[in-house]
Amino acid sequence: MKIVKQNQQSPQWFAIQTKSRSEQKVFDRLQNAGFDSFLPLMTEVKQWSDRKKKVSSPLIKSYVFIKIKKNDLTQIYTIPGVVTVLKFLGEPAVVTDLEINNLKIITNNTEAVKAITPFSLINGKPVEVVHGPFTGLIAVFLSNSGNHRVIVEVEALNSFTEITLPLSHIKEINN
Repeated sequence: MKIVKQNQQSPQWFAIQTKSRSEQKVFDRLQNAGFDSFLPLMTEVKQWSDRKKKVSSPLIKSYVFIKIKKNDLTQIYTIPGVVTVLKFLGEPAVVTDLEINNLKIITNNTEAVKAITPFSLINGKPVEVVHGPFTGLIAVFLSNSGNHRVIVEVEALNSFTEITLPLSHIKEINN
């Protein structure tokens, strides 16, 4: 999350908090109103006593992302289900294009993805995925008990996602 003092007239990504379990409805309403918006969804198989079914659910609960000029943010409050814009130090928090791109890569390839809570993280090295369906993803590497995992963070939301990948699919980013 960054406070950006750029031209206020250029569209940027912002996180919009929604009412509980209203992410899809708010996303549809934003799309119908002509806003450039994004709702990261993950597909998982749910087991009931009589059947299994693939269900899509938000990767980050209660949030939808919108690309809009900062000065135009007040327009989103006319959309039913919108609660507020995520703020940092009293200003709308900008979500970077890199974070949105990472979320798009993850949501297009959800077979090895599971959401985790931030308290279970340890410090790691930044890596880039160079092979496989997650190519281009920038993340933090974590190795634990023989499992090789990549942690993706959306800093603006303090949200994390874990992906299990072979070591041959990632390379360390040298700063």
